Amino acid sequence: MSLIDTQLRSFLTIAADSDFSIHNLPYGIFSETKDGVRRAGVAIGDKVLDLAALEEAKLLTLTGGPYFNKPTLNDFIESGRDNWTAARSQVQSLLSAETATLRDDEQLQAKVLFDQSSVCLHLPLHVPGYTDFYSSKEHATNVGTMFRDPKNALLPNWTELPVGYNGRASTIIVSGQDVVRPSGQIKPNADERPIFSACRRLDFELETAFVVGKPNHIGQPISIDDAWEHIFGMVLLNDWSARDIQKWEYVPLGPFNAKTFASSISPWIVTLDALAPFKTDLPVQEPKPLAYLREHNSDTTYDINLSVEILAEKADEPTVVCNTNFKHMYWSMAQQLTHHTISGCSVQVGDLMGSGTISGPTPDSYGSMLEIAWNATKPVTLSNGETRTFIEDGDTVIMKGYSEKDGIRVGFGEVRGTLLPALDFKFMN
Repeated sequence: MSLIDTQLRSFLTIAADSDFSIHNLPYGIFSETKDGVRRAGVAIGDKVLDLAALEEAKLLTLTGGPYFNKPTLNDFIESGRDNWTAARSQVQSLLSAETATLRDDEQLQAKVLFDQSSVCLHLPLHVPGYTDFYSSKEHATNVGTMFRDPKNALLPNWTELPVGYNGRASTIIVSGQDVVRPSGQIKPNADERPIFSACRRLDFELETAFVVGKPNHIGQPISIDDAWEHIFGMVLLNDWSARDIQKWEYVPLGPFNAKTFASSISPWIVTLDALAPFKTDLPVQEPKPLAYLREHNSDTTYDINLSVEILAEKADEPTVVCNTNFKHMYWSMAQQLTHHTISGCSVQVGDLMGSGTISGPTPDSYGSMLEIAWNATKPVTLSNGETRTFIEDGDTVIMKGYSEKDGIRVGFGEVRGTLLPALDFKFMN
């Protein structure tokens, strides 16, 4: 278990409840204006530290650089763990209250520190590929109970392997980007043909995703012992889902258009180094996984508090509809990655691997509206008195996540998205 240096402090004033302490230092891509030059930064308190400017000033030096005056983080991530460690160490030192270099140079501060509220945050990665898993036992059980025999809610393979499907990397979007309600085929009446319609059951899915930091070659699986070395960090993920489109199309080959229209991620990538102090034990896996999925240690997941809020268009305050924790996930990220590559599949730097909906054991910890409103039978009342069974046009969904221990907080910020009405398809008639 990694220890936290509780004596480490920044010269900057950082609120105690800030997600972005000097113990975190997540990476993102920002610009000063919407169309301005995009480059890399780290979040610190309510500021963004410009890594490209530090690199240009020779205050941040990494092997093989420069890396940070670029519109994505892929080159830096691909440069390897030695550079990840060096960058974190150098930035942490520059921001420390004990280091005069930045602390005592107001002109330098003006060049390299920006208010987060004044900059534009962008998708931090080029995402070559996206896979979404289904690794919450509570979520899988809830869905199986709704739509299958409650006594056999989990399919036989679920406790044997990390179930997943290959999604669309082209529609990964960053927090703050609006989402258009999708249209497609739905089948509202079992005895009639399907109809073309806007989705009527638009849902969120509370997830995280990990970023692949080291590739493998096709035909060469990543072993369970090496898997953690291939993971750079984590983001929050809202895997928007069109439940009625999904219901009609997913048999026999699984999700398709119900999942391709948008998947929102938070703009800051929290590294595994920052999350290391918050490791915790994975739930007991029964039956014991096959040998290639067995991890030697039990502390292979993370204690990350997660929440979901819905802000209705006509509401002044959001309503919290879910409080849960990442530690409930049945399969670890290493097990997901190993199983993903066991057939010889190659992964690339920047690939995203979604966790699957993260649900806990109680109704207030369910990670989707499908579960929270129990397939539209238990409407949720919002702060303004309106009710919801699924997400309506104008609603904003906000997901947050953080870890906290010994007075130290390491958080993800948020991922938010507002649902816009479906496109008008009258021209198709």
